[in-house]
Amino acid sequence: MDPTTDNAAHPGDPAAARASLEALRAEIAKAVVGQDPAVTGLVVALLCRGHVLLEGVPGVAKTLLVRALAAALELDTKRVQFTPDLMPSDVTGSLVYDARTAEFSFQPGPVFTNLLLADEINRTPPKTQSSLLEAMEERQVTVDGTPRPLPDPFLVAATQNPVEYEGTYPLPEAQLDRFLLKLTIPLPSRQDEIDVLTRHADGFNPRDLRAAGVRPVANAADLEAARRAVAETTISPEITAYVVDICRATRESPSLTLGVSPRGATALMATARAWAWLTGRDYVIPDDVKALALPTLRHRVQLRPEAEMEGVTTDSVINAILAHVPVPR
Repeated sequence: MDPTTDNAAHPGDPAAARASLEALRAEIAKAVVGQDPAVTGLVVALLCRGHVLLEGVPGVAKTLLVRALAAALELDTKRVQFTPDLMPSDVTGSLVYDARTAEFSFQPGPVFTNLLLADEINRTPPKTQSSLLEAMEERQVTVDGTPRPLPDPFLVAATQNPVEYEGTYPLPEAQLDRFLLKLTIPLPSRQDEIDVLTRHADGFNPRDLRAAGVRPVANAADLEAARRAVAETTISPEITAYVVDICRATRESPSLTLGVSPRGATALMATARAWAWLTGRDYVIPDDVKALALPTLRHRVQLRPEAEMEGVTTDSVINAILAHVPVPR
């Protein structure tokens, strides 16, 4: 069954919306091999009205993943390559003088889109990075004192390289906290890498996703129906307390100098609800919280230098906390 056809017959139906969003995985797989967790994370972020930071070494299809997601959604998308000389107005837009009318008119920047790919976001100075803060948090851009709302849905998918630090500007904690999820893109398995090379040998062109067969299978109406259904997903007081206990445990960890804030706890509750709905339930269970804990929390904590020198990672600290905090029955 074609999900887009089924959804057209049942506009606003949560079940049809879920089927359309599930079809994204198969559609994106036509272009990207073996990155199901990252695809799921991007869908969760869309459902939660959040933003995603994609981290991985060069060449693991971070940019291709976001482009394939945009191609599988009937949404407007734009890409910005962040560089050291990029100015805030290059992202948000600026006032341009029109000699014919002798007036200034606003020229929207690439941020005025549904899906913004911020490529190598840590290669631009903090002043330009901060130009995204208002857009990400307030869903608007203020130029010359006038606020201008951004389209809905709006998602920033930013990529960064974790191994090359020369010429980069690490994201400040305040901006990291604005990202709902931090998804790590691993190197592919041996078989996945063989599949990638086979596709390229057969003529796959990553710059022509339509030729690869990627078609829109979901749209803004599907997202809106899905968001309404997620908002109705039940989370019990016991699960809420479980989320709080996990986040409070990060603040007490001897390996961390910075724990998860209440905003991070709210984010974990939201992503767990979205994951519960995607898996076909209208209520949250502890496994939903555990499934989204790493991508939701890993960028909201900070390791002590001595722990980092001993080889401790944020993921290992969070996993230890998940193993230690009592699970509600």
